Amino acid sequence: MNFPFYIAKRYLFSKKSHNIINIISGISVAGVTVGTMALIVVLSVFNGFEELVKSLFNTFNPDLVITVKEGKTFNALDFPHEKIKNIPGIINYAEVVEENALLKYKTEQYIVTLKGVNEEYLVNNPLDTMLIDGDFILENNDYNYTVMGYLVAYNLGIKINDFSNPLQVYVPKRTKRRLTSIDQSFNSGSLIPSAVFSVQQEIDAKYVIVPIRFARKLLDYTNEVTSIEIRLDSKIDPDIIQQEVQQLTGDSFVVKNRFQQQELLYKIMKSEKWAIFIILSFILIIAVFNVVGSLSMLILDKRKDIAVLFSLGANEKLIKRIFLVEGLLISFSGAILGLVLGYLLCVLQIEYGFIKLGSDANSFIIPYYPVKLYFSDFLAVFSVVFVIGMVAAWFPVKQIANKYLKHRLSDNLKSQ
Repeated sequence: MNFPFYIAKRYLFSKKSHNIINIISGISVAGVTVGTMALIVVLSVFNGFEELVKSLFNTFNPDLVITVKEGKTFNALDFPHEKIKNIPGIINYAEVVEENALLKYKTEQYIVTLKGVNEEYLVNNPLDTMLIDGDFILENNDYNYTVMGYLVAYNLGIKINDFSNPLQVYVPKRTKRRLTSIDQSFNSGSLIPSAVFSVQQEIDAKYVIVPIRFARKLLDYTNEVTSIEIRLDSKIDPDIIQQEVQQLTGDSFVVKNRFQQQELLYKIMKSEKWAIFIILSFILIIAVFNVVGSLSMLILDKRKDIAVLFSLGANEKLIKRIFLVEGLLISFSGAILGLVLGYLLCVLQIEYGFIKLGSDANSFIIPYYPVKLYFSDFLAVFSVVFVIGMVAAWFPVKQIANKYLKHRLSDNLKSQ
């Protein structure tokens, strides 16, 4: 066994001449344990919220979306749709027309984003699982239906399948430059609300899904689309499909994956997570630097042992290494214990969800704090504790042990 490690281990677990040193060492280990556990738990909760937000947006956002680089619309007939549909791994190809519109229901008005979709949009669409009222119907013979976000329906006071009071939709005519009257300056149409979905506040307050035939007629389009939405087999790497689609569409089109569709949101979530990591790391620094006091007192307590080791041939470097390892053992003991306790706490939360989001947990999407464990977080936390522990142990060894060895060792030997 490594000699410095052997001596340091005995110092860590053996009884000291002054009981206060044992207490301070225990406090040091406890401080590192609590700090490490808190860091792991907070990072895991952030991971859980990040996965929750991703799952909500993924319900509405496709795996890939294709838009034109310049302009707003493009002709769907001139698009290589057959080649794209034949790419292995693509399970859904939907043409989409989006435009802002004014909705009017009875006396209420509300501005939304109108999203016209074709029948293929409904195939294997996870949005169907997010309905809170009604059935996902967009067309029935000559009737045009709509599926809207919860907050849109709330602000308009929508009643599902209200045939006596259809929803009125208004968009400006593209050929009219002057607004003289609503009839002359706006195209209008009627819709029957068939269902309400709830995904995420930003989406629920914005989107209204309608048949693409209705959107094109309202906007005076023929075969134009604003985007193409593609959903992929979960077993397929989306990056590979994205590259293939980009090659087929050429430089005049932009193909975005889910991260790129919500790039700002994901970057903000990452920034928040690592900002919290840095803040808690400073708290961990305070906890780990208890090692300075613990190690300083241990060095003073072991003056006789230092004299004996020196007389037996141990040099200054070896003696310093013993106390450096001692400091690292205190930090590592707390770090390992904190990682284990943090892991157990996260597992219990995943299994039982005993920490609720609030007193009225049913008002949230999920009733308890979500947790997601990543090995990279454990590695990052352990690395931080290692670096901080090394610095904390090096400081008293360099400043105190060095001075003691040079100036007081001979006096101790004479007094023996």
